[in-house]
Amino acid sequence: MVLSDGVKQRLSIVIEMGKTVFHYGFIPTVLYLGFRQGADPGMPEISIANLLW
Repeated sequence: MVLSDGVKQRLSIVIEMGKTVFHYGFIPTVLYLGFRQGADPGMPEISIANLLW
């Protein structure tokens, strides 16, 4: 399959954007999912202060 130069350029831009989104979005997503699930029974409540301490 032969790709034209324009398609290659657009594909490289999309890949770079995907890398950037993953790079800056991974940790906030993991934190969001952890806060959303909550603490296990018997463990202290999760809060922003606990995250920073």
